[in-house]
Amino acid sequence: MDKIKLLLVDDEENFVNTLAERMKLRSVPSKVVHSGEAALEVVKTQEPDVMILDLRMPGIDGMEVLRRVRATNPKVQIIILTGHGTEFDEEEARKLGAFHYHKKPIDIDELLGTVKKAYRQRVEDAMVVAAMAQGGDFETAREVLDEDKK
Repeated sequence: MDKIKLLLVDDEENFVNTLAERMKLRSVPSKVVHSGEAALEVVKTQEPDVMILDLRMPGIDGMEVLRRVRATNPKVQIIILTGHGTEFDEEEARKLGAFHYHKKPIDIDELLGTVKKAYRQRVEDAMVVAAMAQGGDFETAREVLDEDKK
């Protein structure tokens, strides 16, 4: 699974650094950033496959990061992981296109399972579009890609 480009975004440095170490022990290395602003910069130059994103951060919060990434990089699968979320936050995150919503604390193997599912979804989506294009159905492939941006 070390092919997954995973981005961890959380302002709680000890927590996110520990999470990165635990993922690495399970053969899923990751990049770590501690703010929404830093996450947006990484996405511009090194688009991750999957992002684990905290909601409550100073500056640009997780919900705004989710909005912006879905608008500019719709293929990134975003998993919300928060200790302070509400039912309204979960509903909003899902409407904005979050792949999944978890609350802290979470079992690392459960979170890893969600990461793998999110990565698999990204790969399957890319394969569908590629198959359409290869079959000459460029119009439908373009529509699928455009739909991802909504």
